Amino acid sequence: MEPQLFALGSSKHWGENVAEHLHIPLSLHEEREFEDGEHKIRPLENVRGRDVFVLNSLYSDTVMSVNDKLCRLLFFISALKDASAAKVSVVIPYFAYARKDRKTKPRDPITMKYMAKLLESAGADQIIALDIHNLSAFQNAFRIPTEHMEAKVLFAPYFTQMSNTEDIMVISPDAGGMKRAESFRETLSELCKKPIGIAFLEKHRSEGVVEGNESVIGEVKDKIAIIIDDIISSGKTIKLAVDALDRAGAKKIFACATHGLFVGSASEILNHPKLDKVLITDSIPPFRLKKEILKEKILLFDTSVLFAKAIKRAQGGDSLVDLIKTYPYITQESFLQS
Repeated sequence: MEPQLFALGSSKHWGENVAEHLHIPLSLHEEREFEDGEHKIRPLENVRGRDVFVLNSLYSDTVMSVNDKLCRLLFFISALKDASAAKVSVVIPYFAYARKDRKTKPRDPITMKYMAKLLESAGADQIIALDIHNLSAFQNAFRIPTEHMEAKVLFAPYFTQMSNTEDIMVISPDAGGMKRAESFRETLSELCKKPIGIAFLEKHRSEGVVEGNESVIGEVKDKIAIIIDDIISSGKTIKLAVDALDRAGAKKIFACATHGLFVGSASEILNHPKLDKVLITDSIPPFRLKKEILKEKILLFDTSVLFAKAIKRAQGGDSLVDLIKTYPYITQESFLQS
């Protein structure tokens, strides 16, 4: 039996793309607002005994805050379970509150853990997310099955032709991101059928404050440098990395980040003359960036095919790990020019 797909709020357009790749329609639901600020959300189709996938990327936009989206998602999961859905899988491309996964100060909240409790209590049976900030913390927070998609399978094919004529280095913006950068380097090396180098940036701090004078640990002179990160928020980390790589003599500089929040003065920061392109996914539409930056700097990659394949495999009981291993080889043109 085919799965049922529901896409909530601002994720509807993305959900329609996922549904189109699966050759099934989005299921209908109702989201109703009340004058006192409360709301009601419910499925409009029979879900009894069905495998249901709820698609909702949790980011704040011009219409709804991330907290509003989360509240509606939790209510909708519970409504599906009350309507006797057999299994509810929640697909969350951008998983909000995942960056706060441990205590850094006394009495700090661990919001990653609280998110897991909320989703489990609402009745979620499985979570599918994209490039979580701390994968181990994500997996340990949940008692239900979790699946983790990786944007490296979208980004890596873009650089394969460059590797024929240029030397490439994968760059982690700090030592803590080396595991993510190494994973990308391995995928890119396999696609290019040649060794790809890796380096990282060492931050210099004074009394706990980053001085802005970073050192590159690794040789990048006259090479193409690819900065790998999971999130671009204000863009300050990328700017520091670009400045350091430029000082170290990098020939061209690219940045890859799965989730583009682009808050504050991100448009101005990303308009760096030494930054060639910024590769992001559509987990968060780049609505906060200025149009000229979108046109000149941003390459937006479509995740709908990847998630459609993930949903099909999850519903059929097949391996999503195998999907990540094979996906880069079956798509070479997955990006959308903004």
